[in-house]
Amino acid sequence: MESIPISTLILVSNLLSDFWPLQLFGRLHPMLVHFPIGLLLVAVLMELFTLGKFRHPLRAGIKFLVVLGALSAVLTAFMGLLLAENEGVTGSTVDIHRIIGIGSAGLSLLLLIFLRKSELVPSESAIKTYRTLLFFTGIGIGVAGHFGASLTHGEDFLTEVLPRNQELEPPQSLTVNLANFASDLSPEKEIQLVTNVRSVLAHNCYKCHSGAKIEGELRLDEKEFVFAGGKKGKVIIPGKPDESELIRRISLPKNHKEVMPSKGKPLSKDEIQMLRLWVEKGAPWPDGVAQQSVYRVAALAPRKPDLPTAKAGLENPIDRWVDQYFEQNQLSWSKAVDDRTFLRRVYLDVIGLLPSPEELAAFEKDQNPDKREILIEALLNRKDDFAQHWLTFWNDALRNDYTGTGYITKGRFAITGWLYTAIRDNKPYDQFVRELLNPNDKSKGFIEGIRWRGTVNASQRTEMQAAQNVGQVLLGLNLKCASCHDSFISDWKLEEAYAFANIFADSTLEVSRCEQPTGKLAKTKILWEELGEIDSAASKAEKLRQLADQLVQPVNGRMYRTVVNRIWKQMMGRGIVEPADEMDNQPWSQDLLDWLAVDFVENGYDLKRLVFQIATSKIYQSQSIPLASPDLLLAEDFKFEGMTRRRMTAEQFSDAVSGISAPLFDSVEVKFRPYQLIPEAKSNLGFARASLVANNDFLKSLGRPNREIVSTSRDSQASLLQALELSNGERLNNTLEKGGKNWVENFPDSDKLTKELYARALLRKPTEKELALAKKVFGKTPEIAEVQDFLWAILLLPEFQMIY
Repeated sequence: MESIPISTLILVSNLLSDFWPLQLFGRLHPMLVHFPIGLLLVAVLMELFTLGKFRHPLRAGIKFLVVLGALSAVLTAFMGLLLAENEGVTGSTVDIHRIIGIGSAGLSLLLLIFLRKSELVPSESAIKTYRTLLFFTGIGIGVAGHFGASLTHGEDFLTEVLPRNQELEPPQSLTVNLANFASDLSPEKEIQLVTNVRSVLAHNCYKCHSGAKIEGELRLDEKEFVFAGGKKGKVIIPGKPDESELIRRISLPKNHKEVMPSKGKPLSKDEIQMLRLWVEKGAPWPDGVAQQSVYRVAALAPRKPDLPTAKAGLENPIDRWVDQYFEQNQLSWSKAVDDRTFLRRVYLDVIGLLPSPEELAAFEKDQNPDKREILIEALLNRKDDFAQHWLTFWNDALRNDYTGTGYITKGRFAITGWLYTAIRDNKPYDQFVRELLNPNDKSKGFIEGIRWRGTVNASQRTEMQAAQNVGQVLLGLNLKCASCHDSFISDWKLEEAYAFANIFADSTLEVSRCEQPTGKLAKTKILWEELGEIDSAASKAEKLRQLADQLVQPVNGRMYRTVVNRIWKQMMGRGIVEPADEMDNQPWSQDLLDWLAVDFVENGYDLKRLVFQIATSKIYQSQSIPLASPDLLLAEDFKFEGMTRRRMTAEQFSDAVSGISAPLFDSVEVKFRPYQLIPEAKSNLGFARASLVANNDFLKSLGRPNREIVSTSRDSQASLLQALELSNGERLNNTLEKGGKNWVENFPDSDKLTKELYARALLRKPTEKELALAKKVFGKTPEIAEVQDFLWAILLLPEFQMIY
């Protein structure tokens, strides 16, 4: 059996593209395409069961699936070629889908040949070749299906439902007053009108009519393409909306076969009226309008608004801004928390540890009106406890871990020693960033990226990783979309992402659009040109030095708003801007964000001072706010009322368990020992802090990311995996068994054991009901198994796991 040349398939489809039965046949492609995917993937799974025995009872079923799947793959590919040709669908995503689809069809034909050979002469070589082809054909069919789904549902179809991406899609509603454009248009109003027109097109049309995908040969993402029209001619006749095909299509009823957009929500009445008015006014498109963003773009320059007047009890600048916000939104201040709640909250937030009953007793006894500020300052001065807690925050953000992808191949570099010292010594943030961007050997791991084993796509090369990571962590900017094609969620272009990535490159990068090399060499530019220029002819080291100098300038308000927002979110549970990686989004208080960022710069880029400023505010020390759903944090109508109630992190919970029960981690798992770097950092806690141990299944189940990519937010909600780990996990069970033994040895009396356990775990006495229950469980003399179960029950209490 010989394979049909690809050129022949394309030629035949071109010659017969106008033959209506074949047009109909091509349109059956989406219906049939799932058939080979399902058949071949099931065949792959069944083949795995026969790896040790080729002559397996499943062989007949596998053969049937392979033959039917391979033939249907070839047929589906041919139908896809007809569909693309007849419907006039083009674009880079279509090209990738076509190439992979045809390649998979070719593999399918080879698969049939070697299936036959493996049956006639079942040699080890023939069987191995057949199985290799089967697995690669299955992968090819699956990947082709993914790109096919991208064409029909959009490139972000899989990811757009994730919570962190819910805010990325711009709102569909239009908030422009159309009456402003009813009269003659001034040059300024022309720019304003077409900017809003571009916004409507970007939000509704780019997925099918832009550089990544071009249906009907029509592009609507740039001026020249809009007026050029598509396969059937011009879609806009300036001054004549009733004769313009674009206006006709968007005005059709929702279920009409020609309505546009054909996928997703139809345009609103206001959006249709906006486009109609624009065409009626002659479809103006001044040359300068390309610089007007269709998305919200946050200001780059710093801004320090005048502080509101202080009121009694609201002297902290943060509280003044919050009070103004409350007045504007008709919200009320909640009561301050009691000493017990405050102590537990601030200990966990500042050093990540639970306070002891003795520390609570001393704090409650203290009559000094400034005792809370004094305590916060004391916690900040516990340098190593502070560093070991905040190491988790920065490890997540800077993609620093002790094991994982890249270390085996020496394509990844740890920055733990540098990072720990920087946190412990409270290195000024501008210097912190400067050393990350213009690194020495100890701090280079952040921008070096991970050199992945094997071949990866262009958007994951180390230079692009560096650009994405710097943009995300330091600037609150999502460049991932623009690393493959022009972004659908912002105005950032592919060329701009490559120009920024070029700063991190030893040689000039070639731009690839959706994995296809364009032949164009990237420029070398910083993302905001007003911050300065980068010498494209300079060495990589010199380019990094220039980048570091430019980004840390006080005039780069973007960077300092970003870090202030991250620390605020860490302390308060929700950022002033959300998501914290999308700093162009609207903050709930622009004044508070701007003021904090400038104040941060003016006071020496001091991160500990910022933590102190937040922790000493009345709003931080007020009652926490419970939320019925985490989605409410990202709601468009979110109203800030105070600190969000949240769960302990994996590290906080682990340290609490180790302190109350028995150490969760043994010495082998400790990958970073601070005292080897700083002798006085040796801990007297009696257990290893979770932030210092290698990642493991226990920590991952509780939310620690793998850190192969930047992670700037953790889900505070409980998960099924977490519930299973806490209920049946071997690690926690062994720890509680050891803890039960320790408690029985130290407190043989059940009454004393119960009271001490409640004091250590919950910082309170047990209620009469709880004490009675404990006595019923323990009797007079507690047993190890009983105490183990009781420990487990307390650790699962929301009162223990939540930060109130």
